[in-house]
Amino acid sequence: MIDALSQTKVAVVTGAGSGLGRALAVGLTGQGMTVVGFGRRLAELEVTQTLCADSRFMPMAVNVEDVDAVDQAFAHIETAIGPVTLLINNAAVYPRRDFLEETAASFMRTVTTNLGGTVACSRAALRGMVARGQGRILNVATFADIAPVPTASAYSVSKGAARILTRAMVADLGDRFPGIVINDWMPGMLQTRMGISDGLPPEVAAAWGVRLALMTDPSLNGSVFEKDCELLPGRGLKRKIKDLLLLRKRAKPRRL
Repeated sequence: MIDALSQTKVAVVTGAGSGLGRALAVGLTGQGMTVVGFGRRLAELEVTQTLCADSRFMPMAVNVEDVDAVDQAFAHIETAIGPVTLLINNAAVYPRRDFLEETAASFMRTVTTNLGGTVACSRAALRGMVARGQGRILNVATFADIAPVPTASAYSVSKGAARILTRAMVADLGDRFPGIVINDWMPGMLQTRMGISDGLPPEVAAAWGVRLALMTDPSLNGSVFEKDCELLPGRGLKRKIKDLLLLRKRAKPRRL
């Protein structure tokens, strides 16, 4: 179900200057949303702006590592444009360095972007969302923490920690603010600068991401979607036996 989140609502998409972030911005503006795109390079964001519908995209050169800049950007958006109802944490870096080539400083720079940026933007967005009792945060995630590949140590650790952050935010906020829905989405291997040459076109994945981002059912809180399908949590032996004795069917995963 897609709720009426798109009409005269404001979304922030981080990493909107290229790849998946650009495709998400295009898709959201096509659904009638005003989208503020964060990115380090204004020129790339301006290219995204030319692709978006009805002048609904507004570029802002914001480095998500800079907590003060993030706070100031969200304060400006709330005052000048309107309340932020949707945040998509998409910005990430993937330096592709062997662990022995990393320094402690270079490793933590990746963590600061991929995890710290998600923390900074989520905290800034939640100020308004908590005050209103409503909001939507979608974190773009990966399986990198489960099956790290070579030269991806910092990326794997930082993205895995971001998945834990999603669950931690839901644990803290879910009961008190059921109208604030937070979950993870794994778009798959993409044909982008950070992805692979024969990956999924970002426009295809973005169509799923937009649909998921516009869904505000509280039952989505803490859920994980891969591409266009929900990943259900695993069941232990006790749960399987209990379900069998009670003749309960396992829930079916939702599709986008």
